[in-house]
Amino acid sequence: MSLNIEKKIDEEICVILTGRLDTSSSPDLEKEFDKLIPLKKPMTVDMKGLDYISSAGLRVILMAQKNVNANGSSLKFVNANDIIMDIFEMTGFIDILTIE
Repeated sequence: MSLNIEKKIDEEICVILTGRLDTSSSPDLEKEFDKLIPLKKPMTVDMKGLDYISSAGLRVILMAQKNVNANGSSLKFVNANDIIMDIFEMTGFIDILTIE
């Protein structure tokens, strides 16, 4: 299974993730973040359809948060399922990310 990335760019950027965020799909999300973060618009990442996240996916998310913090914008993650939330809690990401 792969990662599907859907973007909506208005006043706020909404990135909708479905599938798996793993070693093979993480570079795709990283490229999208590299394009979107310099726009300096508030960004929401909807994880409702995300089934799995690996350490490679966590790295991409951490780098995105770091880059958003550096440019003064905002990034929040919404609709993470229980499995993804458990991973965020175990890794300490719950304290780093804005999760709703």
